[in-house]
Amino acid sequence: MTTLPPVPDVSEPNLFPDAFPPDGFPRVVWEEGKRPSSLPPVAWTTETTHRDGQQGGLPLTAEDGLAIYDLMGAFTGESGAIRQAEFFVYRPADRVMLEGALERWRGGHPVEPTTWIRATRGDAALVAGLGVRETGMLASASDYHTFYKFTPGGRAQAAHTYLDAVRAVLDAGLRPRLHLEDATRAPREFILPFVAAVQEIAAPYGEDQAPRFRVCDTMGLGLPLEGVAWPRSVPGMLGELIAAGVPGERLEFHPHNDTHLVVANCLSAVLAGCAAINGTLLGKGERTGNAPLEGVLLHLIGLGLLPGEPDYRALNDLADLYERLGQGVPAKYPLYGRDAHRTRAGIHADGLNKFWPMYAPFDVPRLLGRPLTLSLTKDSGLAGLIFLIKGHTGVELGKDHPGLRALHASLTTEFDAGRQTAIEWEEIETRARSLV
Repeated sequence: MTTLPPVPDVSEPNLFPDAFPPDGFPRVVWEEGKRPSSLPPVAWTTETTHRDGQQGGLPLTAEDGLAIYDLMGAFTGESGAIRQAEFFVYRPADRVMLEGALERWRGGHPVEPTTWIRATRGDAALVAGLGVRETGMLASASDYHTFYKFTPGGRAQAAHTYLDAVRAVLDAGLRPRLHLEDATRAPREFILPFVAAVQEIAAPYGEDQAPRFRVCDTMGLGLPLEGVAWPRSVPGMLGELIAAGVPGERLEFHPHNDTHLVVANCLSAVLAGCAAINGTLLGKGERTGNAPLEGVLLHLIGLGLLPGEPDYRALNDLADLYERLGQGVPAKYPLYGRDAHRTRAGIHADGLNKFWPMYAPFDVPRLLGRPLTLSLTKDSGLAGLIFLIKGHTGVELGKDHPGLRALHASLTTEFDAGRQTAIEWEEIETRARSLV
């Protein structure tokens, strides 16, 4: 018989409180000497629901758009979590949203409104005089775009068109923000000279108009890996841009989730020195969606890069608003999905009854304002029934309670008879309350 090495016993459990503080979100604890020197001193996010969210099919009236903007402010507060939100300017409803947002911002709203245009001189004229200080400019960077979007196609013509628009924006007194579309399929020979040209053109206009650059992983093909050949390495590309003279605080990373790497890519961008992540609250956007900022920010909190913490409870109202618009988050969507904190397994329910942090990533009810809950299935057992009743009544019944056992037996009979759907609280509430 193989003798197992002895495991030393201890009098108190080690729950790693530095990494998992009982009253906060998980923290990143670096090993001695391993904290990356490339990390920016502060990081933040920027929002694109009114642009990319709408572009991805979110139906917004001016009223709904401003309600979303108000909730961004309630979420952000004084934390600095979201610094800017970008708006379309092409339709009357978009102009109304922008004007309402600008009015709120001048009155103290913490999120600055910006705009988005195509990088053409004609579009640049649209944003002059609107009251914004900065505008995004679509500058498609890959040969997939520069060769097939323009007639005749090619890198030089695309760069010429973009730089002409940059001059127009600078002359209008605005800061340009160049969106390097499809950057993770773009050649180094386009991106680096183009970025250098933009900075050279903008240099005489002063610090207030110093350009920013948004690196777009448009098709979700970037990888969060060092050492991968250009253009797919997100930390590699951001690192080269910083080495080429673009400060990290003037870089944004804008990814999509087509290959499931959206948050990992965001973190790799930050670790490389990029200070800003662009995305949407609750992940709205084209195809598979933009970077879900609530998830990115949870990890920025863990990295200690935010000056304060946003109010995650405010996003429950945003989830309700999207439900009303027919755009509710999926049931199993992290943090805010209907089932994100719902267990159906009896062994989990038993653990929740004994020590709830066992099956919770953090203090979900306090930090998110959402309950730890349960749906009864054939696998929930007596423990599941005890947890559900305690959650709704505050009374914890013992496993030997005769009424509890009788209720459990009747539910088991239903499942044995072929029931496939879960049993929710509303179905058993009358019988359960009679027990307590």
